[in-house]
Amino acid sequence: MGSRAAAFAVGVLLLASPGEAFFDIFNIFSPRSESDYFQNAFDGPEEQAAPVQTEQEEKGAAPATATGLTRVPPSGPLSKAAQDTVQVAAASGEGPVGEWTIVSENSGVSPMHMAVMRHGRAVMFDTSTTGRSLMRLPQDNCRTDPRAKEEGTMDCWAHSVEFDYNTGGLRPLKILTDTWCSSGAFDADGNLVQTGGYFEGDKVVRVLSPCETCDWLERPNSFAEGRWYATQQVLPDGRFIVFGGRRAFGYEFVPAPGRMNDKANYMPFLRQTTDDAENNLYPFVNLLPSGNLFLFANDRSVIFDYKAGKIVRELPKLPGGSRNYPASAMSALLPLDLRNATAGDPDPVVIICGGALKTAFRSGENNTFKPALRDCARINPAAPDPRWETEDMPIGRVMGNMLILPTGDLLLLNGAAKGCSGWGFARQPILTPILYSPRKEQGSRFRPLASSTISRMYHSTSAVLPDGSVLVAGGNTNAAYNFSGVDFPTEVRVERFSPPYLSKDRVGSRPRIDAASVPADGMRYGSPFTFRFSMPSEPVGQPDVMVTMYAQPFTTHGYSMNQRMLILPVTTFAEEGRSYTVTVDAPRKPELAPRGYYLVSVVAKGLPSVSAWVKIL
Repeated sequence: MGSRAAAFAVGVLLLASPGEAFFDIFNIFSPRSESDYFQNAFDGPEEQAAPVQTEQEEKGAAPATATGLTRVPPSGPLSKAAQDTVQVAAASGEGPVGEWTIVSENSGVSPMHMAVMRHGRAVMFDTSTTGRSLMRLPQDNCRTDPRAKEEGTMDCWAHSVEFDYNTGGLRPLKILTDTWCSSGAFDADGNLVQTGGYFEGDKVVRVLSPCETCDWLERPNSFAEGRWYATQQVLPDGRFIVFGGRRAFGYEFVPAPGRMNDKANYMPFLRQTTDDAENNLYPFVNLLPSGNLFLFANDRSVIFDYKAGKIVRELPKLPGGSRNYPASAMSALLPLDLRNATAGDPDPVVIICGGALKTAFRSGENNTFKPALRDCARINPAAPDPRWETEDMPIGRVMGNMLILPTGDLLLLNGAAKGCSGWGFARQPILTPILYSPRKEQGSRFRPLASSTISRMYHSTSAVLPDGSVLVAGGNTNAAYNFSGVDFPTEVRVERFSPPYLSKDRVGSRPRIDAASVPADGMRYGSPFTFRFSMPSEPVGQPDVMVTMYAQPFTTHGYSMNQRMLILPVTTFAEEGRSYTVTVDAPRKPELAPRGYYLVSVVAKGLPSVSAWVKIL
């Protein structure tokens, strides 16, 4: 990227005006004004003009109800930067290493945000700031562009799609306001409740229900402060709390439909953790079994009592650099194992891997890309004397994704080996996913798997599907949909990664849940939950079997909000030939598993079943 393009990207990312000093233009502690917003990705210098695109219908790429998909423009030869990728040799000596397939050549939009819904679809969306996408809305269903120079100008490009991950089919969805760098979570009924964004969208709450004809519903002016780069967390009572965002040093609860917040709750911690490059956006938030919240921003973490509105414990600093946007580490709450916690709460352990030096963004302004952080750190916030336990990954990674697989292992994928988040602020895409096994001893937890051939850095996403495979999409380091003349073209191909347990020699031995045996009225707190499964070949005993339940997250900017797995205690196990009846104890309270839909899996001798959607009430 040339110096002018670099200056442009920095200026946009920091909401800057050209010609002023860095800290003055950033002015991160000042309130926002309407003139402070970046108007449109195409309203820049000539070199940022909209890419030339070919508007020919994509044949056979979507069902008849999803007209409007346009062809992906051709890309030129790879630049030197694009060819400079990083791969780690797969650990094939330990067994299968997984497999990559492309499930779609064109997702219609570049999936900056993604969530898997319970009706067999993944919802993907980008931002109207990047201009035209590759999917048109029907002519009679365009949206009014609030940022157009001429009043009444219509935007007929979809910025959200519903993706059928089994067929590759697409359905355009209509978002009225800008969702750039927004947040989200599922409610108790499986609706995606999505919050904040940019410009006219920063105070909006949006809701999408899981059905084949549903579309976005929007509630404008819901928040007192704009929520851009914020984190949304579901609470035990079903409400949502939203933390932070650019120049938003506090939190708010998502108001009920028809209501609006008149003020936010100031939180000094979020201001204290903001440095000259922020490095505390998209803070990591986890609901602890105690009912309090773990909150991590930059390099500091606290336990927060949201009912009392106060911090009840400050945890040790995590040294080495910054971990939140734009330093963008990966983080998750490790699976909560209820098998040995029948009388009390399980130990909650938070893991944070990678990130960037505190100076990474400032260095990126000068086209200097520093190595990403390599450490992986774990902490039990509920321990009497909590301490970070650290070990090194095979390679440093920033902007990666971290997903919990049905087996309880973690998959680390996407991202870069140098730089940080931002348009054009990273180099050396990492093509190799890493399997992390938290129950193994330190020194043997990381295992490199098969590499992809597609670079996915900034604005890439991923999600675990009910069959145990992983949907991988997105990647756009540009201020628009640019397919040529840039180091890293906008990525619209969608991949599926099959972890080692889906290898051809193992997949036929997977357990199979009898869908008819799964109680239609769901799972109830503290009550037995009984269903059947079968084994197609090798028999199993109770010690061979684990039952997990997984809350689907909302993923954006490398962070999967509200991702949560529980390992359930098996109380009875009966064998009937190759069929088995198993009873587990449901979590005893919503602090362990908030109300909603979960993917329940049987894992037998390390092989997970296809999951069943189960609602806990």
